[in-house]
Formats: sequence, structure tokens, C-alpha cells
Amino acid sequence: MSTTMVATAAGEQIFVLASAATAAEIDKAFPGITRLVSAAEFSSGPPAVLIGDHPQIFHSSIRAAVEQDRARVIYVLSGSELPAEASGFPIFGFLSKPLHPRVADSLARAAQENLALCAGRARLERHLAKAFVEIDELNNIGAALSAERDTNKLFELILQKSREITRSDAGSLYLVDEDEKDGSKVLRFTLTQNDSVHLPFSSFTIPIDKSRISSYVALTGETLQIDDAYQLPAGVPYGFSKDLDTRNRYRTKSMLTVPMKNHKGEIVGVLQLLNHKTDWTARVTPENAEEILRPYPERARHLVQSLASQAAVALENNRLIESIQNLFEGFVQASVMAIEARDPTTSGHSFRVKKLTVALAEAVDRVDDGPYAGTRFSSEQLREINYASVLHDFGKVGVREHVLVKANKLYPQQLEVVEQRFDYVRKAVAEESSRQRLAYVLEKGREEYLAKLPEFDADLAGRIKEVDDFLVFALECNRPTVLPEGNFQRLTDMAARKYLDWKGNEKPLITGDEMRLLSIPKGSLDDNERREIESHVVHTFNFLAQIPWTKELRQIPMIARAHHEKLDGTGYPFKLSAPEIPVQSRMMSISDIYDALSASDRPYKKALPPEKSLDIIASEVKRNLLDEDLFKIFLSKEIWKLSLPK
Repeated sequence: MSTTMVATAAGEQIFVLASAATAAEIDKAFPGITRLVSAAEFSSGPPAVLIGDHPQIFHSSIRAAVEQDRARVIYVLSGSELPAEASGFPIFGFLSKPLHPRVADSLARAAQENLALCAGRARLERHLAKAFVEIDELNNIGAALSAERDTNKLFELILQKSREITRSDAGSLYLVDEDEKDGSKVLRFTLTQNDSVHLPFSSFTIPIDKSRISSYVALTGETLQIDDAYQLPAGVPYGFSKDLDTRNRYRTKSMLTVPMKNHKGEIVGVLQLLNHKTDWTARVTPENAEEILRPYPERARHLVQSLASQAAVALENNRLIESIQNLFEGFVQASVMAIEARDPTTSGHSFRVKKLTVALAEAVDRVDDGPYAGTRFSSEQLREINYASVLHDFGKVGVREHVLVKANKLYPQQLEVVEQRFDYVRKAVAEESSRQRLAYVLEKGREEYLAKLPEFDADLAGRIKEVDDFLVFALECNRPTVLPEGNFQRLTDMAARKYLDWKGNEKPLITGDEMRLLSIPKGSLDDNERREIESHVVHTFNFLAQIPWTKELRQIPMIARAHHEKLDGTGYPFKLSAPEIPVQSRMMSISDIYDALSASDRPYKKALPPEKSLDIIASEVKRNLLDEDLFKIFLSKEIWKLSLPK
């Protein structure tokens, strides 16, 4: 028996599964209706209405069709009672005998409309579910774009996600840039991806005009959705060149080109997607392009526009973060240069310490044995080490300049006073010798004076030499070397020597304060000056603590403040013990000492060769002042060579 579709408003089919008598009545109400012998004949095709009173109307397959909104059942009552198998069955409506054609038709149409509504609802639910998936995917992509701080990786992510969400075989990313010659706006070809062919990439710029599809979009801000790049609409100002396709055996067909606009509505780039594929895994060739490529659906356009906006904001955020970082880097560099300008002899020290410390941290991050095998530094922690190292001596701004640059035990003006005093003493000795000579010649006469003249000259020369020797010794003591033990007594002897000033008052050859400074056993600083120099660490900490560091960089003040601490607790300024000294500070200590020893000559010391500098650090390691394991890495990875002149 052939199936005849009953003409209805909704277009659904109507079947009858009923007893012979009931079927005859239904035939009158629905001429040409299809009779079914059994439930097995009820196919799983399009939605249908089933009318009748046959027991098989309650079959499980029909029940499943009803529950899946593919069928509606109208039961014809022969009496007032329903059969037992109808209990709990989802019946849409009832007809009573005798059947009235208008009533039956009205109920059948209601059943059909109900099926149509359910189908529409199902479609809406599918669209809504798909929309939720797309929104969720867009949110995930947006979160990924916002989290990516590497600009090159961000470009890759923008293009890759755009292609994935639109099933695009290829795509390109263009960014608005400035021409190096005249500063005009240009469009820079920044990135390309293609799953079917490998294309050589080189960045170039094109003018922002209407000649190309990408530049047209950058100029106008319009989104272009092209079904076939080889058949552009007549009269459009832009064109498409097939040369690249021909050279690479490729076929560009569907295109979707979208402007990337930031939060101000400014166009910062263009996202161009190529070839919407029916099969995401297929490789596009000129031969199969017509088969597997389709125009971009309207939904794809909206998705890419949304994604392009997110990408533009993420790009702008990255650029803003980069500009802030560059600004801060510039401020740090200028600050360090300003501090080092106060003491030209240490110029470059902070930058060299940074270079050595960061390199040592990177080496520690790679070791796979020893106590530091599990130590790993994130990129933020390496930045933290970078800033802490370059700013470790910033507190020298709080040290008085004459103390900071003090090269010898006496300040220049103090040494000048000493030298002038010795000049005065020489003249006083010569004047006294002249008085003695005059008195002698007046008393003894010329002949006896001439006879005694060599004795007078020898006495004067001896006294002048004694004064000069004292000055030479004072100058030797003034140098910042380790003072031999016996020299303390000689300084005491010098302090005991007196001379007469112009008023005739006795004055010491060197003052008590000069004696104290010249007696400094090592270096050029007395205890007060050394404490002032050491206070630069506290000044550094106080200065850095005022900066509102981000969460990733908040340890910078703590790292910088401990770079002069020793593992045995004898360091300064806080006498920290080994457990209290961060590993970052321990690394900086080694780098700081090595550069201080091996750097160019300073007024208070000569530059030491690398081998000697490393030997001195090794001796401090043996005394438990510096970290032995870090020093081994410093040696084995030859970190120290980074500061050698190139």
C-alpha cells in the first residue's frame, strides 16, 4: 500500500492504525489516508500524526517516537473506557465515535501544529546550545588572549583561534604601523598560517588604500565577506592577485576580512581568513576546492568580528603593558646612571652585577643535581632578580658624596692642609737656621762663620729631610692599603713632634684627627664613614619599599637589602643568618663581589685579574660567608666570563 501525504498546513503525514470499523470512519474524515497494518510500518521518518484504536498504537516504538517529538497519537474511543495498555501512554487527544470530520480535522491539525512547534523549539534549543558553546569558546579565547604577554605568541593565538572557530584553512594578520620614512600609517603583513601549503614568510608593508582587500578594510573599517576571490563583484575598488596561488598550487576561494578595532574604535589591524572548509582536516588543492570549500556563514562573520574586537583589546593591552615596562626600564636605567654619575669610578657596576646575577639565576634554573636541582625561576622571578640587581646600590643616593668617592684616608682638603703645614714647617726651619747664622756671624765674625757654614748647611738639610720624610710617610699612610703594624708607633712619634706657629705657640706636626685617619688599618674609611657607606643598603631598601610593585615583583626590596649579608651572620646591615638570606640575594652577593674585585681600577684599589678575584671569593666560601653551591655553578658555567671586555 503506498503512502499518501495528507495536505495539511504543517505538512506532516497522517497515518491510521485502527480496527477495520474505525479505519472506515477515519477514511471518511481523511480521504486518502494511509492505513498501517502494524506499528512496525510506522517509520522513523518525518514527524507524523497517528490516529486509531488498534492495540499496537501503544507499541514501544510509537511511544519512543512520541517522546522524541516525532509523532502525536490521537486515540479513537469506542466507549468510555481506555484499554489497560493506554495507561501512562502520552496521548495527544481523543475522538469519540461517530467521528465528525471537522472535529477530527481540527484535532489532527492541532497535533500537526504541536509537532511543528516542538520541532521549532528543538531547532531553537540547538541554536541556543550552539550559541552557548560559541560564547563559551569566545570567552575562553578572550581569557587566553588576555593572559598572553608574549606579543609574538599573542599574534599566533589570535590567528589560530580565529581559524579554528571559523574552520578556515588559512589566514593572515596585518597590523597598522608607521612608515619609518615619513611616519604615515601603513599596514604591516605580520603573520600568515596555512594548513594546506607551506608559504615563505617575510614581513612587509603596504599603503592603506583601496587597492587590496586588506588595505581597503583597514581604510574603511568595513568587514568584507567574499564567496569567491576569483570572481569579485563588478565595480569594487579592490582586487585579488592569483599569482601566489599559482606558484603554490593553491586555490583561494571564500574570504572573510575583518577590521580589528580597539576600545576607542581605532583600527589597529586586519584579520583575514581564507577558505571555509566542510572538512577541517582536508587539504585544499585547485582540484578539490569546489568540493570542500564553502562561503562563510553569517554566523562566522559575527563570531570573527567579536573575536577581532577581543584580539584588538588584548593587543592594545599588551602594547600598553610593554610601553609601561619600557617606561619603567628607562626610569630604572636613568636612575642607576644618575647614581653612578656621583662616583664615575664605579660606572657600569650595577649593570654588570645585573648581567652576572641574571645569568647565574638562569644557570641555577637549569641544574638537575645538587641542592639547587629543584630550584626554578619563572619569567616574573627573573625580572624580579633583574630589577633587584640593577637597583641594589640605589641607596648610595643617601650617602654624602665626599664619603662615597673618598679615595684616601684624608680628604683632599685635609691633605692640602697637611702639605701646607709641612711647607710652613720647612720655611720655619729655614728661617730659624737663618737667624742662627746671622747671630753667629755677628758674634764670631765672617771668617769663623764661613768655617762653620758647612755645619750650618748640613744641619738645615738634615732638619728639612726629617720634615720631608715625615711628609712622605704621611702620604704613604694616606693610601688605602693595609697599614703595617710598626707604622702605628711611627705615627705616634709624628703626632708627638711640635712646631712653633707664627705666634710662637707649639702645635703638633699632625693633629689628633689626622692621626686617627692616617691610622686606619685597612682601606680609606673610618668607622663612621664605613657605617655611612654600609647604610646605602638601608637606603636602598627604604627607597624600593616605597614603590608599589606588582605582586610578581614585590620581593625586590627584600632581595636587594640582603646582598651584603653573610651566611655566618656577620654581614650588614641586618646581620641575617643563612636561612634568612634569599637565594636571589646569595647569587647577587657573588656577582657583586666579583665585579667589585675585577672591575677597572678604583682610587682605593687596583683591578684584580679574574683568577685572583675568584680565589678571593673561594676563600670567603671556605669561611662560610658565601654560598658554596652557587659559587660552583658560577665557576662551572663560566658566568664570570660575561663581564670580561669584548
